[in-house]
Amino acid sequence: MRRTVSLAAVATFATTALALAAPVGQAAQATASPSHGVSVARACAAPTKKDVMACNALQVTAGTPASAHAESTLTAAAAPAGYGPASLQSAYNLPSTSGGSGQTVAIVDAYDDPNAESDLAVYRSQYGLSACTTANGCFKKVNQSGGTKYPRANSGWGEEISLDLDMVSAACPNCKILLVEASSASMTNLGTGVNTAVSLGARFVSNSYGGSESSSDASYDSTYFNHPGVAITVSSGDGGYGVEYPASSTYVTAVGGTSLKTASNARGWTDTVWSGAGSGCSAYDAKPSWQKDSGCANRTVADVSAVADPNTGVAVYDTYGQGSGWMVFGGTSASSPLIAATYALGGTPSAGSSPSSFPYAHTSALNDVTSGSNGSCGGSYLCTGTTGYDGPSGLGTPNGTAAFTG
Repeated sequence: MRRTVSLAAVATFATTALALAAPVGQAAQATASPSHGVSVARACAAPTKKDVMACNALQVTAGTPASAHAESTLTAAAAPAGYGPASLQSAYNLPSTSGGSGQTVAIVDAYDDPNAESDLAVYRSQYGLSACTTANGCFKKVNQSGGTKYPRANSGWGEEISLDLDMVSAACPNCKILLVEASSASMTNLGTGVNTAVSLGARFVSNSYGGSESSSDASYDSTYFNHPGVAITVSSGDGGYGVEYPASSTYVTAVGGTSLKTASNARGWTDTVWSGAGSGCSAYDAKPSWQKDSGCANRTVADVSAVADPNTGVAVYDTYGQGSGWMVFGGTSASSPLIAATYALGGTPSAGSSPSSFPYAHTSALNDVTSGSNGSCGGSYLCTGTTGYDGPSGLGTPNGTAAFTG
């Protein structure tokens, strides 16, 4: 049984794990100020060695999130706690009934969730979304090679899978979903899953996992993530200031995290930097040409962001994990699939394009996140929300789909 911990303890645990996994001569970069109000449990164990990834899902185990009972219209008598589709679509100005038709968003995770399709059905029914099943061609589950001999089941990654499927459904109800289950949490197996997702036609691929950077990253980049014309999103991490791979890959959109709350402004919502969001300078990956910030000679994490704070968490339905039924989750595992689905709403990227560059060409179509911090970095933009680009939130959160269109 997993131990429930505070968010401060999660950040400390992540710091220790990254220190153990860091290559010789590379300082670990993960500290975070604690969030307050809820206790959480990591869905997956923190990585402790090279090439092994951990999912970035945090389950709320005690306390009441600010997002509790957020939906105004529900089909069941008891409202699940946490933000649902209507709230997320409102917060990010996403179309609720149009867009995404014919698009496939792939989710790459480790191990099998035997209840993935049935749990997804409950989530979508609860919020009045159309059915997404194998029978109607909306949902497909494969192993990392594209077959149907699934890997062994894992309850922690099962929670991650439910979170991912629900967030794609929330942002893009009309999208098809391809779930690719890797044989293990190694980067080689997960990366093979990314290649399989692309080979099966997905133009949008979400990866809600990360681990320590290493000198192998350049090889992983070219082998698994260099897919022109495909929007690949990756969670920036839940350990606060510090960089994870593959979020630091030159070829992906690194997705940071925010706290999302209702507000009495024209938008009706406000974002602040979530204290657990990963950010900083990559030790190995080169800076892409469209990234112009001056504080990192190499790649800077993140590019954009979405809700990730468990205190303002999202509703998830899962029956294979530690809970049974409705739960609230946070972590940048929530923000990555939300952004992948937003890319899908924006339309198919053109052949040969670099979708991670799109937000940099449309900064006015994002909600700038100007406050909050994820750790200590001398007060610079690398760990502090500020006007324009900053590390934890990148260029900001979606305001419609224009920033995710080529």
